Amino acid sequence: MPKGSTLLLALLFMLPPAWAENWPGAQWSQGPAASGPALDALQAYAFAPRNDETRLGIRSDALLVIRDGQLIYERYAGPTTADTPHLIWSASKSLLATVLGVAYGEGRFQLPDKVASFLPAMRQHPDIRLVDLLHWASGLDWQEDYEYAPLKSSVVAMLYTRGHGDMAAFAAGHPAFSAPGQAFRYSSGDTNLLSAALKGMLGPERYADYPWQALFEPLGIGNAVWESDATGTFVGSSYAYLTARDLARIGLLMLRDGRWGERQLVPRDWVEFNRTPFAGYRANQDEALPGGHWWLNRAVAGGTSPWPDAPADTFAALGHWGQALYVIPSAGLVIVRYADDRDGSYRHNELLKLALAAFARPVQP
Repeated sequence: MPKGSTLLLALLFMLPPAWAENWPGAQWSQGPAASGPALDALQAYAFAPRNDETRLGIRSDALLVIRDGQLIYERYAGPTTADTPHLIWSASKSLLATVLGVAYGEGRFQLPDKVASFLPAMRQHPDIRLVDLLHWASGLDWQEDYEYAPLKSSVVAMLYTRGHGDMAAFAAGHPAFSAPGQAFRYSSGDTNLLSAALKGMLGPERYADYPWQALFEPLGIGNAVWESDATGTFVGSSYAYLTARDLARIGLLMLRDGRWGERQLVPRDWVEFNRTPFAGYRANQDEALPGGHWWLNRAVAGGTSPWPDAPADTFAALGHWGQALYVIPSAGLVIVRYADDRDGSYRHNELLKLALAAFARPVQP
């Protein structure tokens, strides 16, 4: 063998292993199933027995794992099955950001555009930009309290009482507490303003089918439900329903930088924006660092990362009562968890640590 060929082979053996790029068709292809003590520990945590009378403790309705584009683990509990479109609560926010990414790629808006250009209700706040809403940094005085403080909660009023008829108009009616783009304040109102702005970009007729035509159908998602308010605006903050297998397709799209097969469905620079930390965030304001309507496992000001046992490139769509879509590019993993956690005992870091131990890529010979 020529000397140059020997050197080339030596260099090839030094390269990291090239993992197969699998894509789902109508169904996910099956990868090698995991087993052993690490998997047992994960299942003991995620599917621990609990008191159904008090509804306290951790209750996973579904746990699904994709590695390198193949389904390697799937388990369901209670009435949830592989065919159940499950309410994903605030993971809907990241889903909306992905739909917006398709519209961005079509040239329908730019991040610095003023929201009022697409949504007349926002003329009372003429300086708020789309990028501010995507960072939950509109500056609007919003109280994101849930069932434990319903009387002062902006989101409870928006979803269930005086704001539910026109959620964007309700959010737009809030006064400002800071200049736009300066301070993070998590807000379902900001997200529903984005949803209404998308309707202004598209027009009501195209908007009604847009998530399906732009995103769900190209990904092979056939069983999604997205509720709207009385004006026909999708409740982007809260009310999307997908099966675990379908939500995993969103995760794989994001893991592969917005590409689906040979098609760049969402521009790479949009995905990069989603995964870029918002500079106005201050430590310990929330359970993870906000990017562009996704949550990031990044440290702030020299502190520890939110999920220290997971890689720094981990990012997620998160929802009330334990809904989660975790994406871990360096491990090739997409993890979907559906749940009904009511007491705050569930920990993202614990599940991620156990899942990484159970589903790490096999060592190449």
